Amino acid sequence: MKLVIGHLYPDLLNLYGDRGNIACLTKRCQWRGIEAEVRTFELGEPIDFTKLDLVLLGGGSDREQMLVCQKLREIRKDFQEYVEKDGVVIAICGGYQLLGKYYKTDQRTIPGLELVDMYTEQGEGRLIDNIVLKSDLVEMPIVGFENHGGRTYINGNRSLGKVLYGSGNDGQTKEEGVVYRNVIGTYLHGPLLPKNPQLADYLIKKALERKYQREIILEKLDDSQEEEANTYVFQRFSGEKEK
Repeated sequence: MKLVIGHLYPDLLNLYGDRGNIACLTKRCQWRGIEAEVRTFELGEPIDFTKLDLVLLGGGSDREQMLVCQKLREIRKDFQEYVEKDGVVIAICGGYQLLGKYYKTDQRTIPGLELVDMYTEQGEGRLIDNIVLKSDLVEMPIVGFENHGGRTYINGNRSLGKVLYGSGNDGQTKEEGVVYRNVIGTYLHGPLLPKNPQLADYLIKKALERKYQREIILEKLDDSQEEEANTYVFQRFSGEKEK
């Protein structure tokens, strides 16, 4: 089996170590004997989404998001078709904001890709802290770090998880991220996937099942170190004992 992972604009959208997410995905594939090819796309390069099994859209500054969105809107139809055909996408922080209709700041409104019915508006102050959530996508808690001035409103879409510690999408609803078809958007970075191996495997499994049109059961890996680190963060910040 083989997965082709598309990393979009890593020269611009790598504010929070998103290459670590790519490294995590490729290693977890390779440890199972699954070939993983990473294709990076710089600004201006054509993107054929039909050749991609999993897409990563990372985080960047407002200026970088504006540059990226201008280019992505030129191929929005192809990207939307990929999403609506259950293409797998993980979008982090600024990439998460780009999935929606717009991101309104004090200076400008950045038009989004309109792939998901949601929008973001700048709020007062930044939401900065460790964050812990419970998600029905995976058994383990999802942990990470958030640092964003935008407040994202997902308009009734499914969230990635319920916030146990931290701020999440808007600091009020206790919801974090969004799940739409096989798209996951989230503010969690640091990077996200090495801290959350079950979420990495969720993405790999979804991508393989879409490509090969059958149920895929991934070989279990020794994640004892990752699980120990995850449990430590969960217990430290949520104040709960994992059951």
